[in-house]
Amino acid sequence: MKVLVAYASRHGATRGIAERIGQVLSDRGLDVMVRPVGEAAPAGGYDAFVVGSGAYMGRWLKEAARFVLTHRDVLSTRPVWLFSSGPIGDEKVDKHGQDVLVAAEPIDFRELAGAVHPRGTKVFFGAFDPEAEPVGLAERFGRPFMRMPAAKAAMPAGDFRDWPAIDAWANEVASGLIPVGASA
Repeated sequence: MKVLVAYASRHGATRGIAERIGQVLSDRGLDVMVRPVGEAAPAGGYDAFVVGSGAYMGRWLKEAARFVLTHRDVLSTRPVWLFSSGPIGDEKVDKHGQDVLVAAEPIDFRELAGAVHPRGTKVFFGAFDPEAEPVGLAERFGRPFMRMPAAKAAMPAGDFRDWPAIDAWANEVASGLIPVGASA
């Protein structure tokens, strides 16, 4: 079974998650291609899809949503999973008592669900390096403010990706593609 793991990543954290998902699926015997959404081959050549994006301000990166919508005719007829990365920090529950990962679910999950009917969606913690080169106008203008103490508290630096959670989800995806007792 051929699986495309396509992603949009601004600074590389989502790319790392996509690569890890691809490795787990490959280790389970699936034929996996991991590619940025802008470099992904035509969707018709795959049996299943895992599509992910970094989320900023509650939205996926535009190129990820565009990929899903552009290929919705194919994706809607095949197994699809969607993932997102974004929240940073060590806190699992926000100040209102809500699960941080649930609160960080991008709007795109709901908007794209009707188009491609994903078998599952997942939000993962991301990473933030305040010294990374800014991407886009908003990051360039916002960079001086990110060095202020209040911003540092709100945007803690570090890699908060939960690799065991990523592996577990990727294994769920693999199990959804490989019938019990069968090999890929």
